[in-house]
Amino acid sequence: MSPECCAPSTTPPAPSSRGAPSGPSRAGTRTARATRRPRAPTRATSPSCCGRTRPTRRCTRCSTRPATAPTGSPSRWRRSADWPRTDPDPRTAPEEAVPVTARPQNPDPSRPGSPESSTTEAPSKPKRGGSHGVRAARPLAADDRARLLAGAHHDPHALLGAHLVRGGVAFRVLRPYAQAVTVLAKGLRAELHDEGDGLFCGVLPLPEVPEYSLLVTYDDSEIEAEDPYRFLPALGDLDLHLIGEGRHEELWTALGARPMTHQGVPGTRFTVWAPNALGVRVTGDFCYWDGTAYPMRSLGSTGVWELFLPGVGDGALYKFDITRPDGSHTLRADPMARRTEVPPATASIVTESHHVWQDDLWMAARGDRPVHESPFSVYEVHLPSWRPRLTYRQLAEQLPAYVRDLGFTHVEFLPVAEHPFGGSWGYQVTGFYAPTARMGTPDDFRFLVDALHRAGIGVIVDWVPAHFPKDDWALAHFDGRTLYEHEDPARSEHPDWGTLEFDYGRKEVRNFLVANATYWCEEFHIDGLRVDAVASMLYLDYSREEGEWAPNEHGGRENLDAVAFLQEMNATVYRRCPGAITIAEESTAWDGVTRATHHVGPGGFGGLGFGLKWNMGWMHDSLGYAAHEPVHRKYHHHEMTFSMVYAYSENYVLPISHDEVVHGKRSLVSKMPGDWWQQRATHRAYLGFMWAHPGKQLLFMGQEFAQGAEWSETHGPDWWLLDPSYSAEPDHRGVRDLVRDLNTVYRDAPPLWQRDTDPGGFAWVAGDAAEDNVFAFLRHDASGAPLLAVSHFSPVVRHDYRLGVPDTVPAWAEVLNTDAARYGGGDIRNEDPLKPDSTPGNGQPVSIQLTLPPLATVWLRPV
Repeated sequence: MSPECCAPSTTPPAPSSRGAPSGPSRAGTRTARATRRPRAPTRATSPSCCGRTRPTRRCTRCSTRPATAPTGSPSRWRRSADWPRTDPDPRTAPEEAVPVTARPQNPDPSRPGSPESSTTEAPSKPKRGGSHGVRAARPLAADDRARLLAGAHHDPHALLGAHLVRGGVAFRVLRPYAQAVTVLAKGLRAELHDEGDGLFCGVLPLPEVPEYSLLVTYDDSEIEAEDPYRFLPALGDLDLHLIGEGRHEELWTALGARPMTHQGVPGTRFTVWAPNALGVRVTGDFCYWDGTAYPMRSLGSTGVWELFLPGVGDGALYKFDITRPDGSHTLRADPMARRTEVPPATASIVTESHHVWQDDLWMAARGDRPVHESPFSVYEVHLPSWRPRLTYRQLAEQLPAYVRDLGFTHVEFLPVAEHPFGGSWGYQVTGFYAPTARMGTPDDFRFLVDALHRAGIGVIVDWVPAHFPKDDWALAHFDGRTLYEHEDPARSEHPDWGTLEFDYGRKEVRNFLVANATYWCEEFHIDGLRVDAVASMLYLDYSREEGEWAPNEHGGRENLDAVAFLQEMNATVYRRCPGAITIAEESTAWDGVTRATHHVGPGGFGGLGFGLKWNMGWMHDSLGYAAHEPVHRKYHHHEMTFSMVYAYSENYVLPISHDEVVHGKRSLVSKMPGDWWQQRATHRAYLGFMWAHPGKQLLFMGQEFAQGAEWSETHGPDWWLLDPSYSAEPDHRGVRDLVRDLNTVYRDAPPLWQRDTDPGGFAWVAGDAAEDNVFAFLRHDASGAPLLAVSHFSPVVRHDYRLGVPDTVPAWAEVLNTDAARYGGGDIRNEDPLKPDSTPGNGQPVSIQLTLPPLATVWLRPV
């Protein structure tokens, strides 16, 4: 017998070969761990020990601690060197510390650690007891326990964490797969009782709840962490009030994942709106995708669930594990996620911006002049295919320089919000608050916008509030019932696209979308939103047959909820984001799309409040005219003039967009009849007519250099056409040079943009020359200074063609001719100034004679 201990030495038996997973296990091992009975550890004693101690623990009888764990001892009983002493040293223990000298006395002789237990047997150990001085807490009610473990409890903070009770403070912790949980505080180390199912609890004789942390022991590791359930709600009452009323204009600051310091501790606040859920849990890579330990609490009647997770920060992957009303679970991406994984992965990512904006001058001057009275020519871009495989930052090195060289004032991006299917071009959105991760992070996208602004180029993005896809990890039936979509299946199903339509009548859904519009403008400095598929929102019978829709409360087919939403969205954007512009893609004759919301029109509705509207009628008619053979065009002359009948009923954009160069419609140059020379000439003449016509211009990528093939999102524009080694390269480069000069002259010619919305800024000179295929008109600026535009769509030269002009101009000079040799034309020009003579013409007192090149547009200004 050792002189240091009362018991003889023993030799430990060989350990079991059965292994145990290490650390907090992943979800796949959860069932096996929950159903097996814990093994009894092989009791090892030191030669200087009485045999009463558990492995590596101080002997409860003689206070001797083994120097090391015995060879082969099960890893789940290993302890780190700083594991708390199980008995206090009276020379070092602070006076205020709760005594934790030993494990509690166990009257059951079959339990290890009991004074009556055998020194030669190692009985099974279904549960671990707490430290001496830790009383067992009152067990949870069966219903509370069941709902907590099932992820269906509305207030887990009432069960977990630290709470004052009679006789002290009760601690309860939920840590699945943990072997032990110890409460750490100033002068305190107390191991909690194991209640089973990952619950650990105990009552300490403390006068108040201390600042504490948790030491969680797994099979072969220990983790010290803050307890998420010791924190007050990290979402304020004002936020909840505004969310409940559907008026939170900065909703992205209240919902989603927000890194912050809360009660002096860094972490992330998770919040989600799921009013139909029985419970919600946070899960992610920080918990091996098992959210059992992180149930959220519901906050009042708002349907918002909240949890602050200490230690979780930028870059963490997460989702919400939602318990549906029927008790089943669904794993969902965050509707408010501001960053996502790269598709096809679907997790949300905690993020915070570190970008330092350098576009102060642009933002300060953006609202100085209304867009309706400013140059506005747009280059439409599908970012993933403009230069395939480039990142946002790589695009920032190339796109601004290219667009600035061509002279466009703005770029418009096809939707950049996250979408799972690239073939949708971004029009089936699942992550409304996250730029697509295909090309980088949100800060990378900010970097691209910043670079464009510093190059003097505005940024418009396509925005899709009309519908969303049915993916079961996104918005569809988000919390087990209809939530973002309309509860009436006849109104929720979009008949054309197999998607779901938003419930614009629900205030929280409307808030989600209105805040999203301002989010892009404020967080990413976006200068405009082009709203997709507005017509499908406005009409209850859109693409629906009789019997498939129900009229509104007035018996009409107008979607009154959508009207109210669009009015609110536009009013909010213009109020919060000075200088921003909203643009409607609306393909019907809805009255007042760009009229102010408070101005009631003939139909009894206020305007929708958009700044601009795509002129789909002009696009359809003018392309139809250009596609006819020249000999037949005189029979379709009205297709080019009809647009001026309604040109000032709205504020228009003239769009040659992505929709017109796909799905068998052919590229712009390929729509034109004739041989290659005639196709290019008509293409150039059409662009000259378009840039001179009242309205703003939009041209899709690839059409600026007469790409012959349709656009495909898989490979983008055919840049090889501009390779000097290609024999037809001068033809394509000539068209691009024309687009550059169109923009240059346009920006320097106020008559072409200053009075786009004023009927007094336009006058026909020759609108009825159908036999000649000629269109001539005057544009005037605010001072009355004119520009004369003449388009000729016949393949013949017309010499000495007479046109009446105002007698206030002494002479006219060409400022642009699409037939110039540098553009690939025949170089038939009017090189000398054209002086009017006294011959009346076209209702004017004087006229000029000029030469009209074949298939060309000529612009003339006073000299």
